[in-house]
Amino acid sequence: MTTDVVSGDARLLTFALFAGLVCVTLGITLWARSHTDGAADFYAGGRAFSARQNGFALAGDYMSAASFLGISGMIALSGFDGFIYSVGSLVAWIPVLLLAGPLRNAGRFTLADVPASRARRPGPVRVAGAVSTVTVSVFYLVAQMVGAGALVALLLGVRPGTTFLGVSAGTAETLTITVVGALMVLYVGFGGMKGTTWVQIVKTVLLMTAGVALTGLVLGRFGFDVSGLLGAAGRESGHGDAFLGPSPRPGRPAGDLDLISLALALGLGPAGLPHIAGRVFTVPDAPTARASVNWAIGLIGAFFLMTPVLGFGAAALVGRREIAAQDPAGNAAVPQLAGALGRHLAGPAGGDVLLALVAAVACATILAVVAGLMMAASTSLAHDLFGHVLMLGRPRERQEIAVARVAAVLVGATAVALAVFARNLNVAFLVGLAFAVAASAHLPAIVLSLCWRRFNGGGAVAGIYGGLLTAVLLVVFSPVVSGGVDPVTGAHRSLLPAGVDFSWFPLENPALVSIPAGFLCAIAGTYLSREKPDPARFAALSARAVTGAGAP
Repeated sequence: MTTDVVSGDARLLTFALFAGLVCVTLGITLWARSHTDGAADFYAGGRAFSARQNGFALAGDYMSAASFLGISGMIALSGFDGFIYSVGSLVAWIPVLLLAGPLRNAGRFTLADVPASRARRPGPVRVAGAVSTVTVSVFYLVAQMVGAGALVALLLGVRPGTTFLGVSAGTAETLTITVVGALMVLYVGFGGMKGTTWVQIVKTVLLMTAGVALTGLVLGRFGFDVSGLLGAAGRESGHGDAFLGPSPRPGRPAGDLDLISLALALGLGPAGLPHIAGRVFTVPDAPTARASVNWAIGLIGAFFLMTPVLGFGAAALVGRREIAAQDPAGNAAVPQLAGALGRHLAGPAGGDVLLALVAAVACATILAVVAGLMMAASTSLAHDLFGHVLMLGRPRERQEIAVARVAAVLVGATAVALAVFARNLNVAFLVGLAFAVAASAHLPAIVLSLCWRRFNGGGAVAGIYGGLLTAVLLVVFSPVVSGGVDPVTGAHRSLLPAGVDFSWFPLENPALVSIPAGFLCAIAGTYLSREKPDPARFAALSARAVTGAGAP
């Protein structure tokens, strides 16, 4: 086991590399602004990206700080229990692939475009879509910003109870979260979808390169013997072979149901994530949308095959105790692993260089994903709420884009405030909650709009609000917020302080209940609504979704 102390040289090199990446991405953003003219350019990049370009951008949207930092850290601390995040992340792209073509043909800029086309009065549907899109985006934004705070605390060498240049660990994380939010407002406000897409492409190339390099180095340390790696991880964890199997959950009879619920969220959530769905509108047609998803699946599959190696490698080479000492949620495990590998190769200088490179890539990952999420939220507020509701579908394009820029500021400020409050939670865990809300609120409205002739606007509104409120309320009254206790160590692990307990819902992830609730609300809303079925609308939407005739 090694102690990962970040030297002054490593900090300086990391910040130099990170500053260089920020300059490059800001340059891309300014270039994109000069090539953005009108709403189609700002919201969808002019629908001019190729399948390969959009596939790299899709992968960049999905391979977030939660993937690189959170999942690997969860595996390093929890072993087998963290592996479900990697498996779920691969399965999730089957629904995305099935929906990519119909969504590209049936929508224009946002998820709400599809259910709104089935409504005689689309305004309430668009309001509901904007509310749910912002909610999901903020959940996900919080996860990315928490990861940013944990990473920079590591780079400053600031541990809980210590300071660096008069800056405490909590203050360093808060400042980092604020700076990330400010940068993202600039990216979205100036670059729009064109700038965001190219930033994602650059980030994906960097992240895949770093992942391959670290995976090769970890396996090389054990002579490419996976069994040796797993054995060492078990020994250093202090739990032996139990580290490689499911953890016991004493006092939690709902433990198995929790795993099923999490698997549902991870498997169905991405199809409802607004920044993922928004990517299908950046290509010229449905075949290109499906091809871009295939590119993304290949890249994401390769990446998530590497996360268990990184997680178990961190457990074996850094040690569970040292990882938890730096960050109890494990978000800093991969940078710590990079430092340990670099020191083994080339002494302290090697550790500084490799840690700096990996940390800079992780920072770029956070910046890019946050930009995509802010883009999705601001697009929905400007296009759905302002353009179609307040301006009755006849806004001036300049007005709508200006509103999108203001919306980015508001969404960013909200996400910063929540991320500061939730900075001690594991980012992968936060993403699981975001996936559950996305699947519960968006998937019922999208699927039933495309497949059910009887569906109407009342059903869409009921499904979106029903799924959204069910998911959020169950999270509020779950062990995530209050009364949560680690089943193995007995340590407190809820958002609110120990001693506060108003939880009554036993599961930590609500998807098992909230996704069916979203579908039931959509079906009930359809039958209870006074809005009469409109077979002509369904026929027109079906024809456009299948053939692409009339698609923007």
